[in-house]
Amino acid sequence: MSKVIYIFKSGKLSRKDNTLCFETVEGERKFIPIENTREIQIFGEITLNKDVLELLCKYEITLHFYNYYTYYVGSFYPREHYNSGFILVKQVQHYLDTTRRVKLAAAFLQGAVSNMIKVLAYYNRRDVDLQHEISILDTFKNELVSHDSIPELMALEGRAREVYYSCFDKIVATSSFSFGKRTRRPPENQMNALISFGNSLLYTTVLSEIYKTHLDPRIGYLHESNFRSFSLNLDIAEVFKPIIVDRAIFALINKGILKDGSFERRLGGLYLSEAGAREFVQEFDSKLESTMEHRTLGRRVSYRTLIRMEAYKIEKHIIGEKSYEPYEALW
Repeated sequence: MSKVIYIFKSGKLSRKDNTLCFETVEGERKFIPIENTREIQIFGEITLNKDVLELLCKYEITLHFYNYYTYYVGSFYPREHYNSGFILVKQVQHYLDTTRRVKLAAAFLQGAVSNMIKVLAYYNRRDVDLQHEISILDTFKNELVSHDSIPELMALEGRAREVYYSCFDKIVATSSFSFGKRTRRPPENQMNALISFGNSLLYTTVLSEIYKTHLDPRIGYLHESNFRSFSLNLDIAEVFKPIIVDRAIFALINKGILKDGSFERRLGGLYLSEAGAREFVQEFDSKLESTMEHRTLGRRVSYRTLIRMEAYKIEKHIIGEKSYEPYEALW
């Protein structure tokens, strides 16, 4: 099974024959078996050359970079092996047609709110009283069909997340991880640091899965296709944030894996330490590779596979083969 490689140390990434070698500044070497690598996530300061990029292209491996504050800064996106002019034209048509764009954007939010409800219902069954918030989110979900503009949908999404995030302090019974309100750059507390880090990981994961399809990640529908590099991955990520990122956060905190010492303060913000980030990516990967029975395939599939399937469903939607229905968790 191919896997994701996370590099937290600083050093040099080089090509050795037909594989990769990472050498830290301390001189430690680790070989990366290229045939078994899906993507590489880089958090340290590294140097690399064209030989490395050529090898990554050959094996269709994406490379994602984060800065000192664990913010995503960009990707090396290998040559598009699956490019399709036909699909690109259809994507653009759906973006420029307001009715078709709003329909897709509303579907992404339907999936997002449905999975927020699923997460809250899971903890509601475990003696955390969240019924009031679940009812509010149900109302928001029903309202989606009545909106006919992107700004209206985004406003509804903001209200839904505010209600959803208000439940975090009930789910996480640890005062040091109190949420308060959503803050991003910089994250003001531990919970915000975890959400930002987890969302960044999910955005790049979705980007890597889109790369394996005919879709162009630069054309999104809920999120504007503007001067940002990619937006379709942000759309698809909305569907999976609650059931992958948020559940990973709750598991890490409630199991006592992450503690106060897993964070460090930098320039007015709070961020995961290297050790904390390593713990997070281990849980995140575990969630991605966990499997569930698929309602139509009749077999178990991983969450990572579901993300790729979500992209395939969008392809079918824009070519008129089958209307897109977002993934909704079954548990």
